Amino acid sequence: MKAAIIILSDPTHGGEEALGRAFNGLAAAYDFKQAGTEVAVYFQGAGTRWAAVISQKDHALHALYSAVSDTVAGVSCGCADVFGAREASEKQGFELITDNRVPGTSGLPSIAQLSAQGYTIFNF
Repeated sequence: MKAAIIILSDPTHGGEEALGRAFNGLAAAYDFKQAGTEVAVYFQGAGTRWAAVISQKDHALHALYSAVSDTVAGVSCGCADVFGAREASEKQGFELITDNRVPGTSGLPSIAQLSAQGYTIFNF
């Protein structure tokens, strides 16, 4: 089995619910990593805004993020453009994913490609 964790929650408008979703997504990535399962974390939609937040050492999710940072595939480039997170994502060293060339965008992660590669998709 391979796991793709997609974090969609918005850290700027989602409050505790968004924090909980991001926490559980990263915790699932940690769980899969500890079990030796191949795992890839993607930040998509408004979730691309997490790049600027979880990189801060004083953020509640920073330690957990640090423990799974090697599993982070990157952020959706098209979503980062729409939600104003591209500059922060690049500054923090996140890869911009453009596999799915959706018209009118700079590209998003390809769910079809992940599925074809044997990944089970988990959305948070």
